[in-house]
Order: sequence, then C-alpha cells, then structure tokens
Amino acid sequence: MRSPKPLLCPLLLLLAMPAAAAGTEAFSNIFTQGKAYLDLRYRYEHVDQDNGLKHADANTLRTRVGYQTGRLYGFSALIELDNVARLGEAVYNDTRNHNTRYPVVADPDGSEVNQLLLRYDHQYGSAVYGRQRIELDNQRFVGGVAWRQNEQTYDGFLGQLKPLDKLTLTYGYLDNINTPFGPDGQHGYPTNPANIEGHSHLFNASYAWRPELKITAYHYLLGLDNLAVAANAALGSQSSRTSGVRLTGSRVGFGYALEYAHQSDYGNNPLKLSSDYYLGELSYQRGGYLAKAGYEVLGGENGPGNRAFQTPLATKHIFQGWADMFLITPAGGIRDAYVGGSVPLLGGSLQAWYHDFRADRGGADYGRELDLSYARPVPYVKNLVALAKYARYDAEDFAVDTDKFWMQLQYKY
Repeated sequence: MRSPKPLLCPLLLLLAMPAAAAGTEAFSNIFTQGKAYLDLRYRYEHVDQDNGLKHADANTLRTRVGYQTGRLYGFSALIELDNVARLGEAVYNDTRNHNTRYPVVADPDGSEVNQLLLRYDHQYGSAVYGRQRIELDNQRFVGGVAWRQNEQTYDGFLGQLKPLDKLTLTYGYLDNINTPFGPDGQHGYPTNPANIEGHSHLFNASYAWRPELKITAYHYLLGLDNLAVAANAALGSQSSRTSGVRLTGSRVGFGYALEYAHQSDYGNNPLKLSSDYYLGELSYQRGGYLAKAGYEVLGGENGPGNRAFQTPLATKHIFQGWADMFLITPAGGIRDAYVGGSVPLLGGSLQAWYHDFRADRGGADYGRELDLSYARPVPYVKNLVALAKYARYDAEDFAVDTDKFWMQLQYKY
C-alpha cells in the first residue's frame, strides 16, 4: 500500500485550528455538521473467453467508510478508506495474484486510503489538496474508474475558478495516480502499475454560453514515468500532451457532442507521437428514455511501437464496450460506431448498446459487441440497488470472443 503520509497534513491542519480563530463560526461545526458514510458493494463477475484460459469467477466485496467534516470559513476535510476483499477461492487473475490460467478480473484485494483531502470553497471557486477523486467532462481523458472495486484517485491539487457565472477555469497538478490495479504491486507491471508516478498538469476551461452550446477547451500534460504502452515497451511511453475542444448542447430533448483533440509525446516518452481524436454524437432524452448514436475515432499511427492515441487516465469502461477489450488502443487506432439507450422497466432501468469496431489504419475488422444491463432498487430495503449486466464481444481480426456477466448489490448509508 502506498503511504499517504504527505496527505495527512490537510486533515491535521484543519483539526488543529484553534477555536479562537473561528471568530463568529463555531469550531464545533466541523463535527456537528459533519457526516459519516458507508458504501458496501458486492459483485460477482464471470468471464468466458474463447481461448485456452479457464472460466473466471470472482466474488468480491468493497467496503468504503468515510467522514466528511462540516465547513469552517469555507474549509472542510474528507477522509475515506476502502477495503476490497475476495470472497471464496481466487479463480480469476486479479493482475496481482499470478493466476494466469484465468482471464483478468481487475479487482485485487487490499486496503487503501481512497481519499484524504482539505477543501476550500468560495463563491468564486474551490481548491482541493490531497488524495481526491477527479472527473473532468465526460471522463474520456481524466476519470475515477468507479466501475472497478478499487477506484482511481489522484494525489495532488485541483483548483476551480468561476470569475463569471458561465465560465469555469480548472487547473490540476498530479504527482501520483492510485490506479484500480492497486493498492499493492508497484513493480514489474509496466502496463498496469498500482501507482503511476510522475508530474502531470491539467488545464480545462468551459463556457456554458446557453443550453444549446457549452464550449470546453483542454490541455493535458501527462508525465507518467512508470507506465508503458505494452509489457515490452519503454517506461514513459504513455506520457502525452493532449489538446482539444469539446462542444455540447441540448434543446427540447435533443442533444449533441462534437469533439476533436490532438496528441503528441511529452516528458520522457521515447516515442514520437502525433495522432488525433474525433467524436460525433447525437441523442434524444425524455423522461427516463434515452436514445443515442455516435462515432468515435482514436487515431492510429505508422512507425515502430504503438503510437496510437491513448487515454491512460480515462474511465474506459464507459467507452468502447463493457467487455473492456480496448483498454490500450491498438497501434492501428480504433473507430467505434455505436448506438443504444435506456428505458424505464418495472421500477428500474434497462440499457442496451451495440458497437462496431474497426481499425483507423490498415482496414482491420475489430469485431462487434452487445451490452445489456438492468438496475433496480431492491423493494423494502432503503438504499440497496441490484444490477445485472452482460457483455458479448464477437472477435474478428482482434482478440478473442469474450462473454462477461455481472451481478451486483450496492448499499449506501
């Protein structure tokens, strides 16, 4: 487990503030207006791949406990602890247990400080220092990977300034990323270390001009010193400089998203990168009904090594199919044409999505995927939600046929 001792300062600073400094605000507000919380998530995951591996079956329980203090002159603190426990035999490869006879279920067990931070809120913005959850825009480039039992959090600083009612300016500095592949096993895993080390800078500016148009520009400098694009690739080969613009809006239920970004190498990356990202998406939503169709391109590049457009800090599970076949973009890039939506059903929500995957360069057919899920609150048990989920990936020129199935119960208090 990576030590969070540099992050203890925010919490200690807040708790050590003398009562006399509180002035007209009572120091006791920190505790009387604070809130403890509990989040339990049990999951069964089954993976069946058309290769020589045995079927994987994983039963895990994530226990999350936290305490959010009240505010004192705009300051507050948060501490959150996670434990992921394996229930039963480990008949799956959690990326750390060396059970390579089975497919990967990336939920290694262990305990970790998930968040430990000091926050300051003001009418013109906010500032957060410490270990924290960061989710920018639709999480295509920076997200929390909340689907996995061990969430992705960030050590560093995040500031947001709102000088105008519709304008938000965001800057973040990161010196460590606590990935879903943790909390242990730092060495010897170049494509999925438990902690990604390095220095990264996040710049994001958005202007919500009107409901029909929100403009977001971003510039992400990711120095990922111990992360590689392949097991035999050089460390740092996913370090990148990504600049882009995103347009979103909606009117009378109809919505759209248009996005373009360019990626080049940064920091100690030995590869010379130059690739593009495109997204076009249309949707219609009314009540609990949603229909959406889109086309996303992560560009490929010629040359030695994998120089395709990568999104190493994204919440990748919500893009390119739930089977997670493209966590690292293939060297030829990928074009994803997708359609789907959700409908209310029997007190819950039913989702269905279909993807057609092609290479951006070289003409390869990467296959198709069908995703289905149904989520519903459990009757007579407050705050308990059940989920059933299925992904079927049919391979062509990439990977192998894969079926994944999940059953999940989550309780929040």
